[in-house]
Amino acid sequence: MALATCLLGCAAAHYRERDSERVTLFLRAPGAERVEFASSLDAYERHRADKLRQSLWAVSVAADSEFRYFYIVDGRVVTPECELYEKDDFGSRNCVYVP
Repeated sequence: MALATCLLGCAAAHYRERDSERVTLFLRAPGAERVEFASSLDAYERHRADKLRQSLWAVSVAADSEFRYFYIVDGRVVTPECELYEKDDFGSRNCVYVP
């Protein structure tokens, strides 16, 4: 089952696809040299996203629990348009994944 969420009018597009065990998060980031993913699953440790094609990046994580997340694109924190948000302790917001 695929669930998609897209940004409109922004430089990056974000969507996700879920199967029974994992969720794969995709970020379209034109011109990006490096994309990392950070989530509450492991105290916001950075994980390098895989570049699938020219501007599409992906990361897969376990889909069985709720978590907060954001991306780091070329060293800059990016929180794309998401279905759910939560304010963080730094005056910004994180996306929230709910299985």
